[in-house]
Amino acid sequence: PPPPPRQVSVCGVGSPPPLPPPHRSSLSTRRQIFHQFLWTPRPVALEGSGTDMKLQSCGGTGPLQFAGVPGFLASLAPTHSYLPGLIHQPVEDNLHHPGDEEAEDPKVALESADLWEKFHQCGTEMVITKSGRQMFPQLKVRVSGLDKNSKYILLMDIIAADEYRYKYHNRKWVVAGKADPEMPKRMYIHPDSPATGEQWMQKVVSFHKLKLTNNLSDKHGLTILNSMHKYQPRFHLVRASDILQLPYSTFRTYVFKECDFIAVTAYQNEKVTQLKIDHNPFAKGF
Repeated sequence: PPPPPRQVSVCGVGSPPPLPPPHRSSLSTRRQIFHQFLWTPRPVALEGSGTDMKLQSCGGTGPLQFAGVPGFLASLAPTHSYLPGLIHQPVEDNLHHPGDEEAEDPKVALESADLWEKFHQCGTEMVITKSGRQMFPQLKVRVSGLDKNSKYILLMDIIAADEYRYKYHNRKWVVAGKADPEMPKRMYIHPDSPATGEQWMQKVVSFHKLKLTNNLSDKHGLTILNSMHKYQPRFHLVRASDILQLPYSTFRTYVFKECDFIAVTAYQNEKVTQLKIDHNPFAKGF
């Protein structure tokens, strides 16, 4: 017999909201409306299994449309939330369009990889505050292999790395129980998006403006995390000329394991504290 439907919360599914016409609104206004659509979780039911799995709206309006391969849905926990383009296993991307003069082979390399590795060996910690705190080391990447003339959008999100809550005991991190429920995860769209492949490849792409918070009712687009939980940042590359195309585009996702971290309200490991002081010129509050 087919498995019973599962209830999950998914961002960006269903029909996008009607946007005011260009002559009656600014581009920033239309994008703000669409951002709200991307970040609003909606209850859906998963039906079927494997590649036959379907998203069914709980309101009974029929199958929902989304980009990607639905097989990955089988492993989603009920509390997880994803943009539709991220509901997929790594597959052959369709970023290259027939007729492009130059084939692309996108690659993303982590900047300051040695510094990230130093933190990783100690167990990286990132402070979260109610007003939001930037990360250190900063998340920066270099992109190569893009089509110079095509436009791309770069995004980032931070997801739970596992299903546990941690505590720092006897100078090491140990599992302290099951993870608390996660808030729906927000996408951070790089403010330079969209830009041409040539523009992205000419510079180091920094996500330093992304801020982490423990304020569950945050209304400013900050990334909401639970203290004493482990997280994994992810980078996403999308070939698209406007963020309005995101729900219908294919995402290429890059994960650097050395960037995982435990969210804290105060540093626990003195070695991490010292690394922050040694390498962060703006370090304060120790």
